[in-house]
Order: sequence, then C-alpha cells, then structure tokens
Amino acid sequence: MSETLARPVSVLNGPPRLRAVNVSLHYPGHRKSDVGVTALDRVSLDVPDQEFVVIVGPSGCGKSSLLYLAAGLQMPTDGEIYVGGNPVRGSGADRGMVFQSYTLFPWLTVRQNIEFGLKLRKLGEPERREIVEHFLDEVGLRKFENHLPKQLSGGMKQRVALARALANDPQILLMDEPFGALDSQTRSSMQKLLLRVWEHTKKTVLFVTHDIDEAILLGDRIYVMTAHPGRIQEEITVPIPRPRDLSMVMEPEFLTLKRRILGLLHRERDEDEG
Repeated sequence: MSETLARPVSVLNGPPRLRAVNVSLHYPGHRKSDVGVTALDRVSLDVPDQEFVVIVGPSGCGKSSLLYLAAGLQMPTDGEIYVGGNPVRGSGADRGMVFQSYTLFPWLTVRQNIEFGLKLRKLGEPERREIVEHFLDEVGLRKFENHLPKQLSGGMKQRVALARALANDPQILLMDEPFGALDSQTRSSMQKLLLRVWEHTKKTVLFVTHDIDEAILLGDRIYVMTAHPGRIQEEITVPIPRPRDLSMVMEPEFLTLKRRILGLLHRERDEDEG
C-alpha cells in the first residue's frame, strides 16, 4: 500500500472532533520467535464535529480495534488519537460507547441503567430525572422504564444502551456494530431511530459496520479499510441528501456508491487471496 493511503485528505466542516494520526496496533507473539500480528498500520482519519462517520472493511481488518483505541480501552503501539484536541490516555466521559452486546447492568431497570453515569457524575436528583425522562421519550421506552433488561427484546436493549450513552452528553458517540445481532426488521427500526436521535442531538458519531447499505444510509463520510493489516484504503463523502430512508437503496445514486464500495472491498479481498 502506498503511503498516501495512510493519510487521507479530508474536506472538513470545522476542526475534527476526533483525529487519528498514524495509529498502529501490534500484538506481540507468545514466543520470542513469533512475529506477532499487526492489526492496524499507520491509520489516520478525521471525524468532524457533528458528522456521522462510518468505518467499513473486511472481517478482521481492525475496525473494532480502532474504535477501542478511540474509546481509550486500549492504547496504540504507535501514533496518537485526539478527542477535542486532547490526546486519548484512557477512557473518559467525553466518549460514549455502544457495543453490539448491549452491556446493560442486568440488575438495574431501564431507568436506572440510563441514570447510572449521571449518578457517577454526582448530578442532583432533579437534573438526573429530567435527563433520564428526556431520553426515555427520545428512544420510546417510557412504558418500559421499570423493566429489567431480561424483560426486553434485543432492539429495546440497544435503545437503552443508546440512551445511556447519550445521557452523559459525550463529545463523540462510538458505536461498534450496534445492530449486528438484530434481525432485519428490528435493525431497520433501529437505524430509523438512530437517524432521528442524531438529527435531534447532532452528536459526532464514529460507527463501525460491515453492512454497506447501513453505512450509506447513516453516514456523512465512509472510511473503507484494507485487510491484514488494517489501513485506510479510501475516504468517501456520501453525496446523498438527508433525510434518508431505506426506500433509497434502489435509487441510482445509492447503487452507484454501493458498487464503488463493494469494488474496493472485492479488490482488497482479491489482492489478499492472491
């Protein structure tokens, strides 16, 4: 891969909310003779303020690893990640994370799960109640506020996870294939919900998915990654105007962009197999 792939040129609406600069992640081998595995190699990208940015790429290309580095759950071997201009040195309330596996506290109700981070921040009870009630309404769970996670469907659990992350008012929302475990109908419903909530909150979002339709539907820009090790192959600005919905997936502009992304991924797969 050429060096230019490591440093894509972005046309930004303003200073990036998140910036990765020549980030690499290497896992050493178990024995001295092992060369180990390089998951990410000199990845650089910008996530502009209030934009919805999506990462797609082959399985095992390091998409989720990059998100974990942004969250401060791991540290890069080389390079730097900045959020709000500050280097990431660990996890923090300025980043909200939504995983595929929900990660709700099973012993807490819907309301208590959403309120959890607010209590850690030691907000007063009236302020906590106002914030929680706002997001209960935002994600449509007012009638289920006293239910435990085990009483909820997968889509409802993910709504709670989204509300909990947003309630803390993070600078950026990091989402690791959050709808990957959902059935097609529920996934579509969650995509609509996320777009509606994003339109209301204008939160900066960095979203990982393997679903190209989902990437185009949600994203302002899409970073396409290579495989083994993960690099930025191309940065694509999505030209389709908002609002968007699934009725657009058969429109020429949508199909043209989908073919372009598929072509990049297939080229990468062919090169990898070759």
